[in-house]
Amino acid sequence: MTNQLILANANVVLENEVIRGAVTVTDGVITAIDQGDTVAPGAEDMAGDLLCPGLIELHTDNLERHIQPRPKVDWPHAAAIVAHDAELSGIGITTVFDAMRVGSIPSGKGRYLKYARSLSKELWGLREAGALRISHYLHLRAEVCSETLEEEMAEFGPDDRVGIVSLMDHTPGQRQFRDISKLKAYVMGKNNMSEDDFADHVANLKDMRDRNGARHEAVAVAEAKRYGAVLASHDDTTGDHVATSSRYGIRLAEFPTTVEAARACYDHGIAVMMGAPNLIRGGSHSGNVAAGELAELDLLDIVSSDYVPAALLSSALLLGDMWGNIARGIATVTKAPADASGLTDRGRIALGERADMIRVARIGGAPVLRGTWVQGKRVA
Repeated sequence: MTNQLILANANVVLENEVIRGAVTVTDGVITAIDQGDTVAPGAEDMAGDLLCPGLIELHTDNLERHIQPRPKVDWPHAAAIVAHDAELSGIGITTVFDAMRVGSIPSGKGRYLKYARSLSKELWGLREAGALRISHYLHLRAEVCSETLEEEMAEFGPDDRVGIVSLMDHTPGQRQFRDISKLKAYVMGKNNMSEDDFADHVANLKDMRDRNGARHEAVAVAEAKRYGAVLASHDDTTGDHVATSSRYGIRLAEFPTTVEAARACYDHGIAVMMGAPNLIRGGSHSGNVAAGELAELDLLDIVSSDYVPAALLSSALLLGDMWGNIARGIATVTKAPADASGLTDRGRIALGERADMIRVARIGGAPVLRGTWVQGKRVA
């Protein structure tokens, strides 16, 4: 039996424009886009609300937040995964790349242990059981300043839905942690370190980077190729950082920290992604370049919710207002992330695309989600 859905009388956000019209879905695929505000019998009346492609999230720590809602609290994983999935569907995200760190430091102060392989197996088990509402992929955050990156990445393969591998380097004194005082406040508070403990911690990380960094970068690049994953950089700060990224074949830059790095990314054909919280707050909490500044300079392609999932839709509309082009703003959280991650069947309302769509009203300037559809099935 053919399943058909018609969403009519909507302001439909297409790739380059917004039209008043209706979208027809047949068996989970968009089969017609018609202009006009007539509501045909059997159609759902969108009452003039925006009808947008489903949001695509490339980098979110939200699953980790559900797994560990408080320090040293390990929440039941199945319940955490289902809650994470439901939260994302309820704010318009229809495809997510769940960020999981690989590369651990099991020894000393400030240590952290491996978890990605076991957690991803639980995630895929729930997916196979039909417990999840939206589409999930993995984003492996490969920490080169670590002890165990090689063995952890070896545990994954081409069948693990690893869509993105990002090269992470949190060695103190560079990239995100150029200002060690900000790292100090964070790490000492989180791990109850003394001044001497922190000094030892920094020395240990720098030594670890010297011993393992180059080898781990090479391993991460090779493993991303083995998985068939897109390779991303993280926190590029200088033109030299970007040149190295380009040599690795990177085409996605997560959160460059300076205008210099963002410009260099454009020179090398690398898409720039910035955080929605940075954009909405008007600046970086780490003291790095403001996402709004890059947007004004036309150096921003993609937005990620990072640590606030609900910020994704708000940021897209904010950019649409800033640029005077709602379609362009929405593209930063739909088409652009789809293109950057190699997803060719979603991210647009267009004939033949997956019917991943959201209905959005704007009330008092805030986006209000009124419906989420994944392959034509309403999930929120």
